[in-house]
Amino acid sequence: MRKNAPKNANKQATKSSQAKASKLRIISGEWRSRQLPIPNIEGLRPTPDRVRETLFNWINHWVPAAHCGDFFCGSGALGLEALSRGAKHVTFVDNSKVVIQQMTNNLATLKATNADVIAQNAAVYLDTATPTPLDIIFLDPPFRKGWLAQIIPLLEKGWLADRALVYIEMEKEAALPELPSHWALTKEKTAGQLVYRLFEIEKASSKMQNPT
Repeated sequence: MRKNAPKNANKQATKSSQAKASKLRIISGEWRSRQLPIPNIEGLRPTPDRVRETLFNWINHWVPAAHCGDFFCGSGALGLEALSRGAKHVTFVDNSKVVIQQMTNNLATLKATNADVIAQNAAVYLDTATPTPLDIIFLDPPFRKGWLAQIIPLLEKGWLADRALVYIEMEKEAALPELPSHWALTKEKTAGQLVYRLFEIEKASSKMQNPT
């Protein structure tokens, strides 16, 4: 007859079950339907599948061969989806060691060599690293921390390619910080308690090359 498991064992089994249940599903592209583990840490909010699907419907024709930045990458859902759909390179940045280790493992599982994983605060990275112009930037920072007001000015220091796209995901009740005049809002939707927006950034040099 099997004896009842100790209470601690039950708790451990529950935690193990929860850990196994935490998966990220890639929606489309080369790795379509692949499921990857994501860390169970407080505050980690993978972009919901429906939101991600809508976003990539918006930007799908921009993704192939794009250089992307996934800042505050967390689960890496946005950057991995971009890689699966043909992005040339993605830089993943997060200050959590647990996140960085899992991102590294997931990229190895996928045999993806066209990505960098940076263990650093996103604001510090953008302020101190040598800027590389990016075609698509994903910003999904922790809610209610005021990160966007710090990050957006830093992007203007050489991180934006001509005609770059910037995706911002944030809490619905919060106001956007002041944006540069050349940031044009092209798409906006809400989903539950979050709002997500897509901006097209047309720099002065781009306007000169493509006069209207």
